Amino acid sequence: MRALVSVARVLERASDELSLAQYRVLAAVAAGDERASRIATRLALGKPAISATVESLRQRGLLTRGTVDDDQRAAALRLTDQGRAALDLAEGAMLDRLDRIAARAPDPAAMARALAELDGAVNDYLADHLAAYLANRAAAKERR
Repeated sequence: MRALVSVARVLERASDELSLAQYRVLAAVAAGDERASRIATRLALGKPAISATVESLRQRGLLTRGTVDDDQRAAALRLTDQGRAALDLAEGAMLDRLDRIAARAPDPAAMARALAELDGAVNDYLADHLAAYLANRAAAKERR
């Protein structure tokens, strides 16, 4: 557990431009998530946290907010060119830090495999979490 917290701290300090929360939101938007509510669920962020993060990114010109084609009430988030550049810069800095850490490991290749496996497991967990949330939300709508 301490290792994960330490790595998160190192990665957050890698970027002078983005907090880890801001990075995660930009990465989610870049991956195709456009709704703030779904990003919040996927990243396990509360509504106030996602709203504040999205607003700070929007004010900095890194995100735009529009409407979703099939739901005029929902906000569609899009990366700006400046947002893409900030994301790329942050990812490069984070990868550089991870490479430096891996170089100190007894078996860097094993560490890379373990990180890839952890990433897959976390993504599976988050997908299940999102699916359960959406199912509960749909069931609640049906009860109304």
